[in-house]
Amino acid sequence: MNIGIIIQARMGSTRLPGKILKKFDGEKTLLETLLENLHKVSGVKVVVATSVNANNEQLESFLLEKGELVYRGSESDVLDRFIQAAETNHVDGIVRICSDNPFLDWHGVSQLVEKAKTSDADYIGFRINDKPSILTHFGFWGEFVTLSALKRVASTTPVDSPAHEHVTWHIYNHPDEYKCKWIMCPEFLQGRDDIRLTIDTPEDLVNARKVFADLKGKDSNFTLKDVVSYLDAHAEIKQSMLNSISQIKKLYLIYKFMIKK
Repeated sequence: MNIGIIIQARMGSTRLPGKILKKFDGEKTLLETLLENLHKVSGVKVVVATSVNANNEQLESFLLEKGELVYRGSESDVLDRFIQAAETNHVDGIVRICSDNPFLDWHGVSQLVEKAKTSDADYIGFRINDKPSILTHFGFWGEFVTLSALKRVASTTPVDSPAHEHVTWHIYNHPDEYKCKWIMCPEFLQGRDDIRLTIDTPEDLVNARKVFADLKGKDSNFTLKDVVSYLDAHAEIKQSMLNSISQIKKLYLIYKFMIKK
């Protein structure tokens, strides 16, 4: 199996437009910080999959200047974008990464890659608090899925369904149809719901910059345990995160209601 990392990225964020090209670590952008992390994973290519929308031309130019691989596909059918990005780059096993997670644990990505090499699973993900980590706001983990599984989803679901917007959603919600395997997240994070380091709002960006700068200032190779210890010692950042988590949960409930309708 030829495994590659595909990052889902676009400039058109509703709550924080252009967030992935905003400065994050000094002069490095949020996306550069993530890419630098992912390039530590050995033996896999990294592709940024964005859309053909005009507002992503700046993103494509930025990435090509940095020597990164870029694929541009459908804006709305993200599932098809991933399938085409994988086929174009001769990848049949995909580690899917969200571009707004600068604290992504590259060791966890390596763990996914190694497990996928010897597994017959259609999907491998991290699990925390009895649910897929992709449904959480930690921002620490990616997920693995085979190209063949994505093609099955594309051929069996309507284009206007959530399955085509949320790439792996259909797979882990149908374990009777797809072979899903799970890696348990670290015990010191189980039961916690007070950490938000994915970037979706201006407040998220302010908090994440502060945490990243302080931790990197002490040790550039800081760990997830270091992140948790830091947050537990900074009540004001923790409270800001809790406020954001509460707001996002309300929006998620509204979204679920709209899907059911």
